[in-house]
Amino acid sequence: MQSSKISLKCPAFLQKGDVIGIVALASKLDFEDLLPSIAFIENNWGLQVIVGESVKSSFHNFAGEDAIRLRDFQEMIDNPEIKAVFSARGGYGCSRIIDDIDFSKFIKNPKWIIGFSDITVLHGYLQNMGFQSIHGPMPRTFTKPEASDSVAYLKKLLFGKPLVYSHKHTFSDQNSNRVGKAKGEIIGGNLCILAHGIGSKSEIDTKGKILFIEDIEEYRYNIDRMMVQLKRAGKLDQLAGLIVGHFSDSKEGNVPFGKSDFEIIADHVVNFDYPVSYGFPIGHEDENWAIPCGRVAELIVENTTTKLTFSEEIIRS
Repeated sequence: MQSSKISLKCPAFLQKGDVIGIVALASKLDFEDLLPSIAFIENNWGLQVIVGESVKSSFHNFAGEDAIRLRDFQEMIDNPEIKAVFSARGGYGCSRIIDDIDFSKFIKNPKWIIGFSDITVLHGYLQNMGFQSIHGPMPRTFTKPEASDSVAYLKKLLFGKPLVYSHKHTFSDQNSNRVGKAKGEIIGGNLCILAHGIGSKSEIDTKGKILFIEDIEEYRYNIDRMMVQLKRAGKLDQLAGLIVGHFSDSKEGNVPFGKSDFEIIADHVVNFDYPVSYGFPIGHEDENWAIPCGRVAELIVENTTTKLTFSEEIIRS
């Protein structure tokens, strides 16, 4: 099997005193909820925070009309003083503006883009442009005690520190895992967004890569439908490895689907021989370990533990 063993281009790592931006690319939020996290970033990380208009805006479900969210993000990525841009939350809305963003200045001066959930749209787009981005915690969770490890891992990534993950599986996960080793570029995100991205500029190329997936509040029949979509599109057959994160608060229809989340996924990859890790701490929980999308990683899945090591080879634009 071919593998992708060259990391995508890496934005400059952060240093104390740098300026970072926070925008809301998708659903609205209460700005007051963000204030403790802004103070945390400034006081604990030593960074300066600029907050976009969208963080304080609302338009029905969205964090302001499309034009506001688009302008906000455009100004952030065009500003050479800003070294990283966080999305304040996910929800829905990123795909409505993604194709209107002008990345010409970003290409000359790339910076870290951080978020998860709906922000998977943006991660796929950036990977297709050749740049790394970070699937990881968004500021609203920064001060939660349960998120402390995840926030510490994110800081390590952003400041260029080596990072190795070792996750001990629960007993039920152990029964599902497929042991093995893999090396390749790591990509992925929210399963729903990955499935909907097929045929768009955010569609991911999975050949020879380590794919991670997660989701929240989906009906189990829909998890099956999305896995079918990935499989029919050829996104599962040439993977180097698969990491299955949190599938939080999954639901049943009037008639139970008859399989658990992990059983559904396992059925769709049963005929492939790459390693599969279930229950890895990625997704819509406070424990959401940061992943540098587009960086080469080594995945080792054992019966009781999954180890994930990221390449320290850095390619600048």
